[in-house]
Amino acid sequence: MGQTKQAEIKGASSLQVEDPFWNGYRSLVRDVVVPYQWEALNDRVAGAEPSYAVRNMKAAAGDLNAEFGGFVFQDSDLYKWLEAVGYLLRERRDPELEAIADELIETIERAQEPDGYLNTFYALKEPGKRFTNLTECHELYCAGHLMEGAVSYYEATGKRRLLDVACRFADLIGRVFGHGEGQIQGYDGHQEVELALAKLARATGNESYMALAKYFIDERGAKPSFFEAEAERRGRTTHWHKGDITIDHAYFQAHLPVREQAVAAGHAVRVVYMCAGMADVAKETGDEALAEACERLWRNITDRQMYVTGSIGSMASGEAFSVDYDLPNDTAYAETCASIGLVFFAKRMLELKPRGEVADVMERALYNTVLAGMAQDGRSFFYVNPLEVAPHVCDRGNLGFNHVKPIRQEWFGCACCPPNIARLLSSLGDYAYTVQGGTIYSNLFIGGSGTFETTGGSVKLKQRSSLPWSGEVEYEAELDHPIRYELAVRMPGWSTGYAAKLNGEALADLPVIDGYIRIDRQWSGGDRLELSFEMPVQRVRSHPLVRYNAGKVALQRGPLVYCLEEADNGPMLSGMMLPAEATLREERRSDLLGGIMILRGDALRSNGPANDGRSWGTSLYRNDWDVRLEPAAATFIPYYAWANRGKGEMAVWVKELVRH
Repeated sequence: MGQTKQAEIKGASSLQVEDPFWNGYRSLVRDVVVPYQWEALNDRVAGAEPSYAVRNMKAAAGDLNAEFGGFVFQDSDLYKWLEAVGYLLRERRDPELEAIADELIETIERAQEPDGYLNTFYALKEPGKRFTNLTECHELYCAGHLMEGAVSYYEATGKRRLLDVACRFADLIGRVFGHGEGQIQGYDGHQEVELALAKLARATGNESYMALAKYFIDERGAKPSFFEAEAERRGRTTHWHKGDITIDHAYFQAHLPVREQAVAAGHAVRVVYMCAGMADVAKETGDEALAEACERLWRNITDRQMYVTGSIGSMASGEAFSVDYDLPNDTAYAETCASIGLVFFAKRMLELKPRGEVADVMERALYNTVLAGMAQDGRSFFYVNPLEVAPHVCDRGNLGFNHVKPIRQEWFGCACCPPNIARLLSSLGDYAYTVQGGTIYSNLFIGGSGTFETTGGSVKLKQRSSLPWSGEVEYEAELDHPIRYELAVRMPGWSTGYAAKLNGEALADLPVIDGYIRIDRQWSGGDRLELSFEMPVQRVRSHPLVRYNAGKVALQRGPLVYCLEEADNGPMLSGMMLPAEATLREERRSDLLGGIMILRGDALRSNGPANDGRSWGTSLYRNDWDVRLEPAAATFIPYYAWANRGKGEMAVWVKELVRH
C-alpha cells in the first residue's frame, strides 16, 4: 500500500451539541455508559455475562497467560468503545478517560504481530489459520472496527499510535487481498471493513485504502462463490457447530454482485453496513451504478421492510430480513445494531443526494429504536426491539419468542449493541447537517453550534430546538462578515405545515425542493430564522399487505412513535380498541420517565380481556359469550421509554374501531 500522509485533524464535530433533550443522553454516555462498559469489558460487572475482551487483548500482548474467551468477534467491542471515547474527547478533553484509553491502545499495539496482523482469536486459539474462514470468523469486520476507532481517537487527540496500528493492518490486508498472484480473491462474511477503509482513507489521505474498499465491494457476489471455494479448502468445517457448513449466499449478500442487488436480503446489520460502504465508494469515485444500487436497496428497505419505529430485520432466524411486508410485531427481531446501521446508511445517502425523506428515516430510527435500545439509567440494553410484548410468553418456554426480552439486559456475551449505541450518541453532531457546495442542509433538529465550509466561505451556525416535544426551531448566523449561502431546512414528514420568520418578519411561499425548505440569501451575523412546525398527533396505518397490522393504528407525534404499556393501562392490551373518532390529548409529564409527553384518549376494551379472563371461566372456547365493549382510558408513552418501569406488556399497534 502507499505511504500514509499526515491529514488535518478535525478539532470538532459538525455540530457541538447543546440541546435540552439530547444533553441528558450525551451526559449519560459520558458519565455512565462509557465507564460502565469499561467495567463490563474488563469483566467487573457482577451478574453480567463476561466479555473477555480486555483479557483477550492482554493475553495476546503477552501481559497474562489466558485462553481466548467469548465470541470470535470479541475484539470489536473494544474498538467500538475506543471510537466512542474518541468522540467524547473530541468534544471535551478528559485526562482520566484519555489515560485509560492510552493504556489500552498500548496493549493493542503490543498485541499486533510484526507484519501488522491483529486478532486475538487467531493469536490465542487458532494461530496459523488466519484468513482461512472469512465466511464466519469476522477478521475483516474486527479490522474495520479497529480502523474506525483509530480514526476517531486520532481526530480527537492527534495521537497516532492507534492510527498507525490500523494503517499497518490495512497495509497487510492490501497485500493479502487482490487479484495478483498469491493474493486472496475474496471478502469478509460480515461487512464493515469497506466503510472503515473509506474513513481511514479520508483521515490519512491514503487513496489506496479507498481503492481497497472498492475492491471488497466489487468482489462480493462474484462467481464462482468465494465462500464455497474457501469452505472446500478447509474441508467444509464450520466455526459455529459440529458438522459441515451450508452456505446461504443471500445471508451474506453474496448471491449477486452488489450492483445487481435490488432487494435487501439476509443478515440485516450486514446489509446496511455494506450499503454504507457502497455509498462511501460511490461518492468518492462517482460510480453511478453503485449509487443506483444504493438507491434500490434503500427504497426496498424503507418502503417494504422497515417497522414504523425505524427498526429493520424482522426474522430471528439469521437476524435477517424476511420478505416484503412481512413485519410481525411480537416476534420482531429488529436488532438495535441494525437501526444504527440504517442511520449510518442514511447519513451517506444524504451525502450522495440530500433528500428530506432520507433524513426522516434517519430521525425515525434514532428517536425510536436506537434510544429504546438503552435503559434510561444507561446500564441495561436491548439487543432485540419488539413492537409487542407479552412477558409470560417470552419467559415461559415458547421457543419462537426466546429472542424477545421484556426487560433490558445488563450485558450479554454478544455485546455488539451497547458500544454501538455509545459511539452513535457520542458522535450525534455528525448526523445533523450535510454541506454541498453553497448549501447547508439541516437534517436533524438538534440544538448546538457548528462551523461549515461552503463555497461562499466558512459559516458558523447556531441551532436551538424544542424537539421532540414541540416544533420550534431557530437558526442564528454567527458571522464576522456577510456571506451568501443557502440554508436548506428539512420539511419533516410528520408535520402538516409550518410558519417561518426571518429577523422577526414573516416569510411566505418559501420553495421546498427535495424535502427541504430553501432560503438562499446574503446572511449577516445575528440573522435569525425561526420555524414553527405543526406537530399534531397522527394515526399511522400500515400498507394493506402488512397483515399483522390490519385494522390497527399506531400513534406518532413529531418524530416519536408511541405505545401502550401495562404500567399505565393494565394487562391484556390485546383487548384495547381506539375509536376512530376518539380525541387524543397531549399531556407533558416532567415527573415521568425523565420528562415526556404522554397521549391520553378515550378507548374501549373487550369485557373478557379487561378482567384478565377471570369472568370467562375454565372453558378454552365458548359459543355463548356476549362480547361487550366497555369504556377505558388509554395512555400512550413514547416507544423509546418503554420497559423502564419493570416487566409488563407493551404494544405499538392498537385495534381501531371504525363505526359505519
